Amino acid sequence: MSLKNVNTVLAAAGALFVLCLGLSFILTPETSTPGVGLPNWPDGDGDGFLVMKGIREFAMGLVIGILLVTGHRRALGWVLLMEAVAPFGDMINVLAHHGSVAAAFGIHGLTSALIAITGLLILRETGNAHKAPAPASAAQPA
Repeated sequence: MSLKNVNTVLAAAGALFVLCLGLSFILTPETSTPGVGLPNWPDGDGDGFLVMKGIREFAMGLVIGILLVTGHRRALGWVLLMEAVAPFGDMINVLAHHGSVAAAFGIHGLTSALIAITGLLILRETGNAHKAPAPASAAQPA
């Protein structure tokens, strides 16, 4: 299997995962929240913040999916690197609020690393396409 095929599968799986995660926070925030590693349900009417998280996740999945479908692979690599910041921030948030260390590193940290690695693999795959072609040798016949 070529690097391009592996990268496509990884990016597609990531897009589907993020879309599903986003929908779960939008549709059922109260059942999705315990899995993120924070120690407590928000006081009062915290559903709105969780729905915002869901919308963020869903939008991230759409961006990945659109770049993948339209074939903008170099942009996809850079976007994946940028989007790896979100789960890294979630990891820091869980740790800062004395949440589950296992969830912080095992869910959010691992997700961030996988997204970043996929982005780097895609950038590696597309790197040769953006190099200037080698000049033709003067010794070669025309």
